[in-house]
Amino acid sequence: MKFTAISRMPFSAKAVWPELARVDAQVVRLFFLQVVPLSLLPPAMIYLAGHHYSDTFVQGLESRSWGSIASIFFLGEILSVGLMGWLIHQAARHWHGSISYRNAYLLATIAPIPLWLSSLGLVTESLALNILFSVIALCLSCALVYQGVRALCTIKEDVEAAAITQLVFGAGMLLWGMLLSLVLLPI
Repeated sequence: MKFTAISRMPFSAKAVWPELARVDAQVVRLFFLQVVPLSLLPPAMIYLAGHHYSDTFVQGLESRSWGSIASIFFLGEILSVGLMGWLIHQAARHWHGSISYRNAYLLATIAPIPLWLSSLGLVTESLALNILFSVIALCLSCALVYQGVRALCTIKEDVEAAAITQLVFGAGMLLWGMLLSLVLLPI
C-alpha cells in the first residue's frame, strides 16, 4: 500500500478499506505486528517524559514509579483493542449492519494508530504541542472509525454509521481517559 492511499483512509470509505477487507490476514498476526509494537510507544514515551521532565507540569510527579505506570498503561491498551473490536461488532449488529469479527478487530487495530503516534510529542516539554498532537490524533482516530464503519459494515445510511461511530468512539474515549488518568493517580 502506498502512503498516499493510507493517508486518505480517515477521509474516504473507498480508500484502502475495501482492499483491507479482502486481504486474508490473520487478526492474531496483525495484532503482534501492529498493535503490540505501536502500543509500546505511549508507555515508552510516558516513561521517558516521566523521568526527564515530570516536575515541569505538576509538582510531585517526579517521585512516581514510571515503570509501573508504563506497564499498566501498556496492558490497558492491549485490552482496550480487544474490547473495541467486540464493541464494533456488537454495535454494527444492533444497527442491523453486518461486520465479521475479523473486520471489527481490523478496525479496532487501525483506529488508535493516530493516538499511538501522537505520544511521540512527549519528546518535547511543550504542553501546547502535546495538546495539539492529541487533538489532531483524536480527530483522525474518530474519522478512521467512521470511514471504517462505512466501508466494512453493510450499513447504507450515514446516520447509522455516525451512530455506531459515536458509540464506539465514546467508549474508546472513556477507556483512553481512564488510561491517561494513570499518569496522575498515585500508584
